[in-house]
Amino acid sequence: MAIAKELIAFILVSLLVIHLSEADQMVNKKYPSTKIDCGAACAARCRLSSRPHLCKRACGTCCARCSCVPPGTSGNLEVCPCYANMTTHGNRRKCP
Repeated sequence: MAIAKELIAFILVSLLVIHLSEADQMVNKKYPSTKIDCGAACAARCRLSSRPHLCKRACGTCCARCSCVPPGTSGNLEVCPCYANMTTHGNRRKCP
């Protein structure tokens, strides 16, 4: 009788583990980690810049570190806090 109870407990725990692993896989399918195309995002961000090559280089560095580029050609920094908070050695904003 004790063996039957242990067997039932083992089966229930096994089913719970299987259920949790399947639920984790479903979350990963629903929210896949996306890799941003920094080149295209920075080209769009810097297209109106007076110094586009410098802008793209700085934007590319920021994008690689933060995996985010704010939409538009300027502003919208609240969308990417990491991008907005990066500074140069002179405490100026690094990211265009």
